[in-house]
Amino acid sequence: MVFIMKRYMSRLIKSFYLSIALSLLACTTHNGPGPGTNTNNNSADLSYIKLPNDFSISLFADHVNNARQMTMADNGVVFVGSVSAGNVYAIPYDTTNYTAKRVITIASGLNMPNGVAYRDGNLYVAEVDKIIRYDNILQHLDNPPEPEVINNQYPSDRHHGAKYIKFGPDGKLYVPVGVPCNICKPDKDIYGTITRMNADGTGMEIIERGIRNTVGFDWNPATNVLWFTDNGRDLLGDDSPPDELNRAPKVGLHFGYPYLHGENTWDPQFGNEGRKMNISFTTPAQELGAHVASLGMIFYTGRMFPKEYRNSILIAEHGSWNRSEKIGYRVTIVTLDGDNITSYKPFAEGWLQPNSAVLGRPVALLQLPDGSVLVSDDYSDRIYRITYSDL
Repeated sequence: MVFIMKRYMSRLIKSFYLSIALSLLACTTHNGPGPGTNTNNNSADLSYIKLPNDFSISLFADHVNNARQMTMADNGVVFVGSVSAGNVYAIPYDTTNYTAKRVITIASGLNMPNGVAYRDGNLYVAEVDKIIRYDNILQHLDNPPEPEVINNQYPSDRHHGAKYIKFGPDGKLYVPVGVPCNICKPDKDIYGTITRMNADGTGMEIIERGIRNTVGFDWNPATNVLWFTDNGRDLLGDDSPPDELNRAPKVGLHFGYPYLHGENTWDPQFGNEGRKMNISFTTPAQELGAHVASLGMIFYTGRMFPKEYRNSILIAEHGSWNRSEKIGYRVTIVTLDGDNITSYKPFAEGWLQPNSAVLGRPVALLQLPDGSVLVSDDYSDRIYRITYSDL
């Protein structure tokens, strides 16, 4: 009997201390409001996200499994890709208050369908090894047609196989191809490149090289010049090499991989070979944080945010996986004066807490017609909306 009572009391004590620990964890992972902290929560407590003064963040859509790249139709529908989920989603939203009405899974069982692009009524989806197209998709959200394969010339490697796609100012579809390794010299010319093709899949060509893995790019609205993020290699320490924000003013450039990382970090395995090559490597327009995992980026062109934000770059930093102290898990902003970068700093942060608890991982960005910005989060299966008001 005494033994039973002791066991019972022991369980009560453990339960008591567990409840205290959980309460402390809740306090440390959900900071209260402070200067520059959003309190507009729209059915979700997002008070832990810190933004500049007068900016707010709210929940646009929830339960979007592994939400990744987003694209927008012209009638109030956002399409979303994924990687591990293998799904593509359609999210109709209210065009008066910009809130999601429902989340529709329009495709499933696909091979890492990260990339989505919308053009002329058709939805383009990038799987690992091919580009497929769903025609007249808006008329068939609840019963999508079988997709047409418009190009199947891409490698099948899943390592760095997730593709971000987008139509450029020239009307062509841009598709990057990551390298199938951490650091190597791939045996096929197509690895480590950005390609482009006509909207029907024909005319595919390689336009840029020496890129380890870009999962985000956009064009400067003032110049139509292509800019893109690039993930630096792993296993060179916590602070090396940097991720990159690159500028490609012309076709045919080489951005250094696997020989040169960032502005002046020569690779310990391939650097000597690179120094001897008769190639002028294009160095980054901006070195980003090492291992921040910079993914989606957009030039902000809307009129909701203050004027100083116009034509600046917003970058989704997915967050490190192999660093002793985590970094990233935020949205950063790069400001420009013409083609010259004037600053690189955090814009939205808080998904990474001071105790290294991870509450979310930003992936991609999308500007809505009213000038607000969506942020996808493949960790929490959410899409957020960032707005500005100085009222």
